[in-house]
Amino acid sequence: MYSSVGGDPAGIADDKAHYQGGKPYKNFNATRNDRGMWWVGVKNKDMGQDPGAGACNRKPFWVDAGKDPGAPEAVNTKTLADLAYQRTRVPDAEVELKPANRSTVNLPTWIWLDKARFKEVTVRAELPGTGLWAETIAKPVGLHLDPGTDDAETYPASGECAINDDDSIGTPYAKGDSDQTPPCGVRYLRATAGQPYQLRASVTWEVTWRGAGKTGGDLTNGTFETTKDMDVQEIQSINR
Repeated sequence: MYSSVGGDPAGIADDKAHYQGGKPYKNFNATRNDRGMWWVGVKNKDMGQDPGAGACNRKPFWVDAGKDPGAPEAVNTKTLADLAYQRTRVPDAEVELKPANRSTVNLPTWIWLDKARFKEVTVRAELPGTGLWAETIAKPVGLHLDPGTDDAETYPASGECAINDDDSIGTPYAKGDSDQTPPCGVRYLRATAGQPYQLRASVTWEVTWRGAGKTGGDLTNGTFETTKDMDVQEIQSINR
């Protein structure tokens, strides 16, 4: 692996002669952190006799602040992006329902997700003294509904509820909306018989990253699911 170094640690002094006289650097002692830093190959003792350990033998080399070292196994902005990705935590995929947990055959269940919980999440990772940094941006891109039975219809028909302009999903149920079609929801066509339907709501988060030196790219999207038990009853009526 490679690591950044400051000052003149043991092992570096012996190589100074290699850099004097302007080949390949005119000023070996240019170690100001705001301008850059020297990097050197360091063998990982934990690798034991691993042949890969022997590849970390490059002489000290200069890297300007904020630039990737460009050496195999060296920490770079993509490494930091992966670290930030591991530390990214998004809110639970908790949705609101009306009616909640209990519905009636042919009566739409309204489903929505509060915009206060459904917002972009950013995590940053840095390598001190090098000017190297990267941050991940996790952005919610949609909600998928699976009613848990074929005897149901979703709204919209695809089951994919899009994000509204205000970053919310769906529309909260309001009094008097029982005869309306929800923009995001489900309608059960058959009552449950002892066992509730398992309504699954999956939120997909699109994850990208950006870093020092105008680096960046896409990372693996994340999908997080919540399950609701839905009891569905028949409409009771009396015939005379």
